Amino acid sequence: MSTFVKVMLVILVILIIALIVLYFVGKRLQKKQEASQAQMEAMKQSVSMLIIDKKMLPLKKSGLPQIVIDQTPWMMRRSKLPIVKAKVGPRIMTLVADNNIFDQIPVKKEVRATVSGIYIMDVKGIRGPLEQPPKKQSLWQKAKAMVSGKSAAGGK
Repeated sequence: MSTFVKVMLVILVILIIALIVLYFVGKRLQKKQEASQAQMEAMKQSVSMLIIDKKMLPLKKSGLPQIVIDQTPWMMRRSKLPIVKAKVGPRIMTLVADNNIFDQIPVKKEVRATVSGIYIMDVKGIRGPLEQPPKKQSLWQKAKAMVSGKSAAGGK
């Protein structure tokens, strides 16, 4: 056998082993995520709150309690989280929103939110439905709009 074929076989074996390891690690993480999701569903409660501010902030600058920062896995400490400051009753609280609903949360409006601990799982408008944010255009859609002469923002 030539040297090239040997090198390719070794690389192929290493890739197969890496895929097998990633499969089992992913399965374990998926089980953990399902268990935590079930626990969050069991502890959720509906709360009326006034949204003061929302931002994507690093965990250190978020204003969350130190115990929450200490319990966060080290891989997630550098990532930015969707942080929401809200007035719940007489208290102003810092909460973490779900990535899927972060864009739907209106600023300086009152909403009814489903909360589990410090995690906002869902929001609904108290006085009518919430405004849906405009959908972001993909790079392909922006290029198509520019070629056809329309603005990239989907406007006039």
